[in-house]
Amino acid sequence: MDLEKRAIAGEEQAILELLRRHEDTLYRTAYAYLKNEHDAIEAVQELTYRALKKLHTVKEPAYIATWLVRIIINISLDVKKKQEKFVYNHDVEIPSVDQQPFEIADIIASLSIEQQELIYLKYFQDMKNGDIAQLKQIPEGTVKSRLHTTLKRLRILIGKEGL
Repeated sequence: MDLEKRAIAGEEQAILELLRRHEDTLYRTAYAYLKNEHDAIEAVQELTYRALKKLHTVKEPAYIATWLVRIIINISLDVKKKQEKFVYNHDVEIPSVDQQPFEIADIIASLSIEQQELIYLKYFQDMKNGDIAQLKQIPEGTVKSRLHTTLKRLRILIGKEGL
């Protein structure tokens, strides 16, 4: 807790050490959303910049890790939105479903952003429902019901794809 308090106080070395401690989790979160090493690294760099500027605004040192994860998720979602704005006008033949089986990542990508986020937090980051509720600032029961609905939707999609 001492490191977190020093980081909030603005001690640059403490901030950098804090970021080093959480680097792996932050990178994996960004990579799970962006599915691209280069974009994930850029997201972590942007997080570093934002953390250096805004870490002093964190009120509770115990929640710094949650704060950092929330920021990396927001950055990743922003990057995804920017990528979706690009229109590719190439004549590329897209293989049919019969030619190439879908992977689970493709099926997860077909879910809404909110549902994708729940899946990534719960199953890729191994977060507990209570931690997800705190991160998203919603009741734990809501997290459970949304996860239930999302998993039900995934089962339907997997059944359609024949996995």
